[in-house]
Formats: sequence, structure tokens, C-alpha cells
Amino acid sequence: MGSHFRSYIWDPVLIVSQILLMQCIYYSFLGLWLAGVDCLVQTSRSLNQMFSYDALGFATLQGRVSMIAFILNSLTSALGLWFFIRRGKQCLDFTVTVHLFHMIICWIYNSHPPAVLSWWLVNIACIALMAVIGEYLCMRTELRAIPVNSGPKSNL
Repeated sequence: MGSHFRSYIWDPVLIVSQILLMQCIYYSFLGLWLAGVDCLVQTSRSLNQMFSYDALGFATLQGRVSMIAFILNSLTSALGLWFFIRRGKQCLDFTVTVHLFHMIICWIYNSHPPAVLSWWLVNIACIALMAVIGEYLCMRTELRAIPVNSGPKSNL
């Protein structure tokens, strides 16, 4: 029996390592995006921008800047799905998992569940963007034509 790339065998080590990798990508690039947009508008950097519910809002410049960073982060996280997950069918699963862990971490950080509407709107928009773009990129790669002619042709 030949080896199949990503056969349907249950591999919990692969799944857990991919979840950890996507979580690292999510927070690394979110930190970079927040630092970048904070430098552009010259606002102060804080851990609250990542985890506080009140940091995402339409009323303040800091809130709008944080929202932009979250939206840009969903685009780079979609690239992470494309590079490391490579399966269109799994993009939504990994996207929701990353955001679910983010919600749990925010819940622990704030000591109460999210109750701010702007936090929910931004995260739902980020889930949609990350999943759709990641799935599009993965499906484009999966549907690429496979070259069949690997050797010299023989006239039979």
C-alpha cells in the first residue's frame, strides 16, 4: 500500500501541533500588526489592545486602530492556513479553533465573558475573512493540475 498525503487516519499529534502553530501565527502577527499601526498613528502599545474587550471600539482612535490590526491579522492568518494546513476542508475548523482559544484567553484576562458588541463584530468579521480567504487559497492549490508525464514518451 502506497503512502497517501494526509490520508484520513486520525493523527492527534499533527492536529495539536497545527493548532499550536496557528495560535502562534495568530498572536505573533497580531502583535506585529498592532505595533505597526500604533507606530503609524503614534499611539501607545499595550497588552490591552490584544485582550481587552474595550480596546476594540468605534469611538476612539485607539479602538479603530486595533480593529484595523485585527482585520489585517485575519489576512495574514489566512496565509498561515494556506502554508501550514493546506486543506480547504479544515480551514473553517482551524479558524474557529484559533478564535475560540482567543475568546477563552480574553475571558481569563478580563475575568468575565465578552459583552461588548464591537468585540463580537470584529471577531466574527475576522473569522469570516480568515476562513474564506484561507479556504480560497487552499482550494486553488488543491485544484492545481497534476502533471502526469514524468518520463519519456514511448511509441507503442
